[in-house]
Amino acid sequence: MSVLFSPFALGPLALRNRIVIAPMCQYTAEEGSATDWHLIHLGQLALSGAGLLIIEATAVEDPGRITPGDLGLYSDANQAALAKVLASIRRHSHIPVAIQLAHAGRKASSHAPWDGGQSLAPDEGAWETFAPSALPHAAGEPPPVALDEDGLARVKAAFVQAAKRAEALGIDAIELHAAHGYLLHQFLSPIANQRTDGYGGSLENRMRFPLEVFEAVRAAVPARMPVGVRVSATDWVEGGWDVTQSIAFGQALAKRGCSYLHVSSGGVSPLQKIPLGPGYQVPLAAQVRAAVDLPVIAVGLVTEPKQAEAILEAGEADLVALARAILFEPHWPWRAAAELGGTVEAPHQYWRSQPRELKALFGDVRIGQR
Repeated sequence: MSVLFSPFALGPLALRNRIVIAPMCQYTAEEGSATDWHLIHLGQLALSGAGLLIIEATAVEDPGRITPGDLGLYSDANQAALAKVLASIRRHSHIPVAIQLAHAGRKASSHAPWDGGQSLAPDEGAWETFAPSALPHAAGEPPPVALDEDGLARVKAAFVQAAKRAEALGIDAIELHAAHGYLLHQFLSPIANQRTDGYGGSLENRMRFPLEVFEAVRAAVPARMPVGVRVSATDWVEGGWDVTQSIAFGQALAKRGCSYLHVSSGGVSPLQKIPLGPGYQVPLAAQVRAAVDLPVIAVGLVTEPKQAEAILEAGEADLVALARAILFEPHWPWRAAAELGGTVEAPHQYWRSQPRELKALFGDVRIGQR
């Protein structure tokens, strides 16, 4: 039996298989609210046959958006718009849906990637950004405001409020974004965090605010709702955040009731040197999984079914996440099931697409001939 198509549970949340759709920013929201694009985008992914769909990085407050088009969950309007999208998805799919809650920190107030990704100018609607320290992400960018005690409390409360909104929407799980150079990662990394108070300096101090946010979110939602964390296991910069520190962070999260770790890398510095290649982040996930007693999701240039299967068979991860590969091929899990002898859930309207030689691909399918 294929490991990729075996069931798995994130705490009380049962997944049909171990394929995860990673959160992928679309930069197409309006004032933080989901649009028709999100219905089309998430709708097709919900029919993919994957085990879990994670909604893109969703800002917990307006200044925490990466771009003006970022999805948010900080207002009643945001919540109502996302509710419409989720209602449509649930009418046609049983896929569990998680949401990644995020704050961009010093990487906020930027153009969308297809417009260059650089910081917005004042005449382009730039807004004030916040970070652990008043250090810009890249040379020439405006420095962020270092969060003071009130600012830390505001951000933590924003994460909690967004988590409560997610729970009210009936979302199945929450993922906190502590990766890719965004705010929680900025606190973890000595590259971005040069504070001299209790939130900077030592590893214990740098972990303090992300752990406080996790604890607050975990306490704010029911035990039936898994809360996981996405981490950048390394900054790919000497003297930055690394795997050893990621393991310590993961162990601290495990003690606090974390449900899983989603292991990515990079994003905190333009000086990063990333050795891109198939599955380039999988060894990082394997190291974290070997040392931390939590389920681990591996992600990063996993594009082929046999590659994903091999990762799981080798015990390098518990689940495998797809990003760009599933944007390119939204029915990737169907192909994987065909190649590996697995079964996927498919909508009734598509049952007749099942090739004759793959009669079990969609499970128990009974189609009358007309």
